[in-house]
Amino acid sequence: MGMKEDLDKSGESEANNNNNNNNNNNNSKGGLVVGYALTTKKIKSFLQPKLERLAWNKGILFVAIDQNKPLAEQGPFDIVLHKLTGKEWRQIIEDYRQTHPEVTVLDPPDAIQHLRNRQSMLQCVADINYSDSYGKVGVPKQLVIKKDASCIPDEVAKAGLKLPLVAKPLVADGSAKSHELSLGYDQFSLQNLEPPLVLQEFVNHGGVLFKVYIVGEAIKVVRRFSLPDVSKRDLSNTAGVFRFPRVSCAAASADDADLDPSIAELPPRPFLERLAKELRRRLGLRLFNLDMIREHGTRDNYYVIDINYFPGYGKMPEYEHIFTDFLLSLAPSQYKKKSC
Repeated sequence: MGMKEDLDKSGESEANNNNNNNNNNNNSKGGLVVGYALTTKKIKSFLQPKLERLAWNKGILFVAIDQNKPLAEQGPFDIVLHKLTGKEWRQIIEDYRQTHPEVTVLDPPDAIQHLRNRQSMLQCVADINYSDSYGKVGVPKQLVIKKDASCIPDEVAKAGLKLPLVAKPLVADGSAKSHELSLGYDQFSLQNLEPPLVLQEFVNHGGVLFKVYIVGEAIKVVRRFSLPDVSKRDLSNTAGVFRFPRVSCAAASADDADLDPSIAELPPRPFLERLAKELRRRLGLRLFNLDMIREHGTRDNYYVIDINYFPGYGKMPEYEHIFTDFLLSLAPSQYKKKSC
């Protein structure tokens, strides 16, 4: 059976026939060979010419994995980079990990799957309940609604959630729909939402969130505009559910905006480094980002509101240098010596 069968349609990768025809000769060139199985959209955003040029100069060769051929017959690879969905692909990559322990697979499929469900996504952050001299981090109070929208008002009341509430799709699969969110101002209107979904208490945060990109041990933080604060007056004078497309994107960068310093100040570096280290350990992942907010009116009260696997690194400043350095750090020792 071909690898392409039964994979999610959104998970189709774009094979590069020229690269694949030369797979068997890759290691003879003395470079670090990175096989990739990515969606067409991810290939376009991640494998930009500036990344490929820098990688080539550093002795890194990206090779497309052909889904129509058995993975074990391709390569040899030093690293496999993947972001496809579907049970068949997860089984293929897990089998490959077991039979090719010498290859670094980024990342384990079961660990990735943990982030595809917003019910389990933030649990590790809640379990850490992390705090130090620089601040503390938690998650907003949330409620999962799997089926009946008509029960939402009662369930919200039982859970003691405070309005307004942010509604997000339960499944976080990287699609445009999974990034949509709604803001509900009254309990009755919440019945108009479409389960399965997660309801999170909205935390005022000055309209700015911090995207914390994690690439192995490297961390890069950027500011993004977010939903504006909701005052008590807004809450009392507004009813209904308001839908938003993807709120945070590169076009909504707040890095150069004229912001109140108390809102614009980035979370302390040591705080982020310790948090990232603990999350890497608990999640078993090396490629992810956090959407983090600071509660408005506080200096050190942070919330993680989303975690994304293999996010849009192409939007991260200097991503090509950070990512290629990361790949080389995973390389067998003979490649590290050649890159120095």
